[in-house]
Amino acid sequence: MADAATTLPGTPLKSALEDGILRLTLNMPERMNALSEAMMASLSSALSRAGEDDAVRVVVIDAAPGKVFCAGHDLKELTAHRSDADRGRAYFTDIMGRCSALMQQIVSHPKPIIAAVAGVATAAGCQLVASCDLAIATDRATFCTPGVNIGLFCSTPMVALSRNASRKQAMEMLLTGESIDASTAKDFGLINRIVPSEYLDTVVTKYAAVIASKSPLTLKIGKEAFYAQAEMSLEDAYNYCANVMVENMLARDAEEGIGAFLEKRAPEWEGR
Repeated sequence: MADAATTLPGTPLKSALEDGILRLTLNMPERMNALSEAMMASLSSALSRAGEDDAVRVVVIDAAPGKVFCAGHDLKELTAHRSDADRGRAYFTDIMGRCSALMQQIVSHPKPIIAAVAGVATAAGCQLVASCDLAIATDRATFCTPGVNIGLFCSTPMVALSRNASRKQAMEMLLTGESIDASTAKDFGLINRIVPSEYLDTVVTKYAAVIASKSPLTLKIGKEAFYAQAEMSLEDAYNYCANVMVENMLARDAEEGIGAFLEKRAPEWEGR
C-alpha cells in the first residue's frame, strides 16, 4: 500500500497513507455515509489489507466534509427486501452479521484505529465510533442510538455502546433515542477528546503520529491483551496479562526499547 491518496475502485471509500497513518474516509455524503453493503465491504477489505501492510502503523476512520459522520444502516437498502418471500429475514440476517463482523474486525485489528468524528454518528454509526480504540470529535459532533424511535431497538450498537459507557448511560441513549452532544459523549466515555472543527485533522494526526512512533509489535500485543482481559475476572485477567508481559519482555523490541531507555537514546524498532 503506497503513500498515496486513492478512491478504492467501485467503492464509496477513500484511502490515503502518509507517514504510517492510513486514513479511510467514508465518502458517500449523499447517502449520509450509511453502512450499506458496499460501505461495509469497502471498510472490511481496506482494514484487511491494512492489517497485513507493515507500512500502516495507525488507521484513522473519518468522513467526507458534511453534517453526517455515519448514519448507520442504509434503511432504504434494508426496506427494499421487505418484498422478499421471507419478508427479508435472510437478507437482514446477512447484513446484521456483516456489520457485527466488521465491528469485531476493528476491535481485533492488529493496528490502533482512531475515529475522527466531525458530524452526526447515529445508530450503527455510533457503534462504529464506539468500536474504535480512540475517538476524537469536534464540538459540533452528536451521537445517538435512535432505533427505538422507529420501532427498531439498537441492539447491535448496544454491544459496543455498553462497553464504553456505563450501563445507565448506555440505557439512557438506547431507551430515549435522543442525541447527546460531544461534551456528554465525552462524559459517557464514548469519545476521548473534543476539539474545534478547524483543528480536528491536526489533533487526530498528532495523536496518530505519536502512536505510530511506537513499536508495532508492542501495540499489537497491547491492543489484543486490552480487549481480552476486559472480559475476564480480576484473577484471570492478572494471570493472563502476567503471561503477556513475560512474552512481551522476550520480544526483540522490548529488549531494544529498554536498552535504549537505559542508554538514553532513541529506540530502533524491528517489529519483532
